Amino acid sequence: MAKAIMIQGAGSNVGKSMLVAGLARAAVRRGMSVAPFKPQNMSNNAAVTVDGGEIGRAQALQARAARRDPVVDMNPVLLKPETDTGAQVIVQGQRLATVKARDYGRMKGDLMPRVLDSFQRLSADVDLVLVEGAGSPAEVNLRAGDIANMGFAEAADVPVVLAGDIDRGGVIAQLVGTHAVLPASDRDRIVAFLINKFRGDPTLFDDGLVEITRHTGWPSLGVVPWFAEAWRLPAEDIMDLASPRPGGTFKVVVPRLNRIANFDDLDPLAAEPGVSVEIIAAGTPLPGDADLVLIPGSKSTIADLAHFRAQGWDIDLTAHIRRGGHVLGLCGGYQMLGRRIVDADGLEGPPGEVEGLGHLDVVTTLEPEKRLALTEAVDRESGIGLTGYEIHLGKTEGPDTSRGWLTVSGNAEGAADATGRVRGSYLHGMFDSDAFRRVFLARLGAPTSDMSYGAAVDATLDALADHLETHLDVSALFALAR
Repeated sequence: MAKAIMIQGAGSNVGKSMLVAGLARAAVRRGMSVAPFKPQNMSNNAAVTVDGGEIGRAQALQARAARRDPVVDMNPVLLKPETDTGAQVIVQGQRLATVKARDYGRMKGDLMPRVLDSFQRLSADVDLVLVEGAGSPAEVNLRAGDIANMGFAEAADVPVVLAGDIDRGGVIAQLVGTHAVLPASDRDRIVAFLINKFRGDPTLFDDGLVEITRHTGWPSLGVVPWFAEAWRLPAEDIMDLASPRPGGTFKVVVPRLNRIANFDDLDPLAAEPGVSVEIIAAGTPLPGDADLVLIPGSKSTIADLAHFRAQGWDIDLTAHIRRGGHVLGLCGGYQMLGRRIVDADGLEGPPGEVEGLGHLDVVTTLEPEKRLALTEAVDRESGIGLTGYEIHLGKTEGPDTSRGWLTVSGNAEGAADATGRVRGSYLHGMFDSDAFRRVFLARLGAPTSDMSYGAAVDATLDALADHLETHLDVSALFALAR
């Protein structure tokens, strides 16, 4: 049985996912076999696994850091929000139900055996399991039935390292306040703390570390400075991708949908030195100087189509096409570009159908069975092979599919209008393939580079591991695992 250590945060977005990724790469470089594990994640940015399920994209990146294939046991419970109060519940890679938040609270206790089952399978095959919490253990109102933080740590008897985020301010209060509100048994499970995202000279916080230890009794593992290269790693949150980063002259604009999903398609484009990816917030017009409008995936296509229209983006898109601009719709974005979306079973709301944007002569019929697949495809024009994944409900058919610009198993995939400037596809992750990304951008007149996206991600994971080794007592952290 492997040893395990759990990284929990004193709040959301303290950098737990990145810490686990960096620690995973550090452990592998020390000769350990390691697996990431997150009992419960909430994200519409999912990855398809080699065993045919889906997990959070962050756990797929952590698996890459650990030099392992992603499997469903790495994230046994994934919540995919569909509305403000409801989410699809994915258990060990497969859809279990769609429930309201209050109903999910009653489900959690029944899910703990599945979570522990996944944890035990992972533990049987590695030296170390790096566990990531969700949110904060200070949310003591959610402690009953918890499977994401201390509830899991108690059930699996895993020690906890608590991370605080100094970038948002008040980090002493974050950590000391967490200590104050936790019950004694949960406090005692925390074996150390660390500070993340420090800007400036970390030694300036030496007195702060002393104060935290004085109030809590927890030892410090160190202060991690801001990791400036984080933007080079696949983003789990769309706001991470929207943050400032180097960009080129070719402008890709992306309307930010309310239920945007699987937007990892944007990461390789944003990494290209000649390309600028701009996320357009609600209430802001699509820029008139866009070279490519990319409509991303959506967890709730019909609702996001209504949101798209409510911003006036449908008018902006028509003007963009009239000016000779290019459009690419991926998955839900592909469905929106068609003439109609038919939802006879009421999968996304009341049964019925809605009018699409009408830029592709296709009709999408939503169906209950979800397609999950790792997919190999070929670009029809160049003959270049590429890989990606499919994760969607429904089928799209119509005259413009005869101009499908990819092939999968010899069959056309996707659709294009008569000009070839408006295209759609169900294939996510296509831009990870370097040769295809270069030829796709070149067709649109974008500058291209010889960048290897996969190599750049791996180099950044190595740099992250170096960063943690420099500023954290990584040896002490691994020694705390049991």
